[in-house]
Amino acid sequence: MAALLCLAWAGSAFAAADASAAAAAAAGAPAEPPALLLPVQGVSASQLRDTFGDDRDGGQRGHEALDIMAPTGAPVLAVDDGRIVKLFLSQPGGITVYQFDPTGRFAYYYAHLDRYADGLAEGQAVRRGSVIGYVGATGNARADAPHLHFAIFRLGPEKQWWKGEPVNPFPYLGGKPP
Repeated sequence: MAALLCLAWAGSAFAAADASAAAAAAAGAPAEPPALLLPVQGVSASQLRDTFGDDRDGGQRGHEALDIMAPTGAPVLAVDDGRIVKLFLSQPGGITVYQFDPTGRFAYYYAHLDRYADGLAEGQAVRRGSVIGYVGATGNARADAPHLHFAIFRLGPEKQWWKGEPVNPFPYLGGKPP
């Protein structure tokens, strides 16, 4: 019975995602993110490991992002044109940036930064490739494992920077399955 309920839930979740994508396409907004720039200078797509969905907190939750390992201080780049909507300091993410894409359909989340780029401000327009911060190990990141925690969220009609449907960044950054 539990397996049937799980299958029914999974089926409804996929149907909802398909309906959401169809609604976005009908409204003229992209249903999927575009191909994005790799957000850490000096890291290539071949170095990426797909960590989306990995267990966190002893299996209590899945990882809704990609961790990109890099040395502290490596420049973090805007993956797309857009606007900085929130600079935020949080317990889990440390120093973070939320950026919306040009359509306002997707939010890009950059976390565990060492610091922001000089002059970075909420409301600022950014171009693909602009330095927005530097890799670090703030928040709940291990000090001996600096990395960029990068996430994509499909936004709802409310356009809330803190809330959206997680999208696996791996294929949009040029990642290839092993």
